[in-house]
Amino acid sequence: MTPAQCRAARAWLQISQDDLAKAASVGVSTVRDFEIGKRAPIAATLAAMRSYLEARGIGFVFADDGEQTKAYGITFVEPEKGTTH
Repeated sequence: MTPAQCRAARAWLQISQDDLAKAASVGVSTVRDFEIGKRAPIAATLAAMRSYLEARGIGFVFADDGEQTKAYGITFVEPEKGTTH
């Protein structure tokens, strides 16, 4: 997940940086600093943020240019009934 994907996912879900931080059990400064490109969170923190967004229906799209994978965008699918978030 890239900073731009994270911002887009939050916008789609209409949640704040604080909402994401609380849901993923990370500091709001971690979300803020990641989204502005100030620092990359450790793998476990990034996974927690991404997992929460995915549980809410966000999908992450990546394009391969033949040499490296580049972030492309997000998708959204309504979560199944009974998803707790």
